[in-house]
Amino acid sequence: MERRLPTDTDDGLLLIISGPSGVGKTTITRGVERSLPDSVFSVSATTRAKTDADVEGVDYHFVTDDEFERMKGAAEFLETAGVYGKKYGTPMAWVVEQLKRGRLVILEIDVQGALQVKAKMPDAFAIFVLPPTENELLSRLRERKRESEEQIQKRYAAATREIAQARESGVYDVFLVNANLDDAIQRAVAQVQEERARRRGRAS
Repeated sequence: MERRLPTDTDDGLLLIISGPSGVGKTTITRGVERSLPDSVFSVSATTRAKTDADVEGVDYHFVTDDEFERMKGAAEFLETAGVYGKKYGTPMAWVVEQLKRGRLVILEIDVQGALQVKAKMPDAFAIFVLPPTENELLSRLRERKRESEEQIQKRYAAATREIAQARESGVYDVFLVNANLDDAIQRAVAQVQEERARRRGRAS
C-alpha cells in the first residue's frame, strides 16, 4: 500500500501547453501554475551548458550527453527533442509520481513533444496557444528586438509551420487565442478546471 500524503488527491492531470515562439505561451504557462495551487511545472533534462542564470533542478536538470543517452535508452523520458544541437527530455518517473499525488503537472513542449507524450499518456490534456493573427505574431517577434530581420523571418516561418502542424496533429484539445494575456491565462485556467470537473464526473 502506497503511503498517501494529506495533500494527495485523485485529481491528477497532465497538461501540455504548446505554441509558436512569440505567442506568450511561457507567460500563460506560469500564469496557470500560479493560479492553480496544486500545479507543478515539469523540469526538463538537458545537455546544454548551465549558465550563471540557471538553477539546477529549477530551470533544468543538467546532464552529460552520455547520461542523456543512457536515460533515453532506458526509456526514462516521456518525450525528447533536439534543439540547435542540444538535447532536451521530460523525465517520466517524476511526472508519474506527481500525477499519482493528484497534482496538475504542466509540460511546456512543442508539437513533436506533444505527439510523443500523447502516444504514451493519451489522457494528457493539451492546449495550443495561437496569436490573434499571423501578422500580429510577426509584430510581436519584431517588438522583442532580440534578433535581425532575417532571424525574425526564420522564426515566423517556423511558427506558421508549427501552427499548421498543431492543427493537423489531432493532439490538441483546445486552441487558445492570446489576444489579451490576462484573459488568455483566465481562459486556460477555466479550461483546466472544466476538464478536471468533467473527469471527476466521469469517474463518480
